[in-house]
Amino acid sequence: MTAPSTFGLSSEARNLHWLLTNLVEEVPGIQSVAVVSSDGLLLLSSDPGRNAEARKARTGKPAGPRGSSADLATIVSGIGSLTIGAAKLMEFGGVRHTMVAMDEGSLFVMSISDGSLLGVHGSADSDMSVVAYHMALFVGRAGHVLTPELRSELRQSMENESAGSTR
Repeated sequence: MTAPSTFGLSSEARNLHWLLTNLVEEVPGIQSVAVVSSDGLLLLSSDPGRNAEARKARTGKPAGPRGSSADLATIVSGIGSLTIGAAKLMEFGGVRHTMVAMDEGSLFVMSISDGSLLGVHGSADSDMSVVAYHMALFVGRAGHVLTPELRSELRQSMENESAGSTR
């Protein structure tokens, strides 16, 4: 994974970057990861290009939802919104996690805190229980530090990173 620059970030932001990097590198089958705020903005993401070459060589198909963390964030936000609406309509309480199994992979969405979501795109051969377990660990570690101030800092960091990559 190509780690985003954490220069100038708070220790909490650097810690979340480290947790995300660790999640991607330690859990087999994870293609890409996105942390999305309650308003659908990307706060933190892995580099989906990291696994793209390996997957393309193995399967002949590109990795990730169009290879873009912004696309994954949009999908995660949409699924999160849909499942939250369904839970309210059914009066079953809050949504803890959602899993979508597809022929060529899986999508996992888990609530972090105050509407923020963790989304993971996994390969077809990923062990769903292992991915879900490690996501729960991430959520447990990240949830209490994902304050409004930290979300703002992460959002600004993502915007700066995007602006730097388009130059």
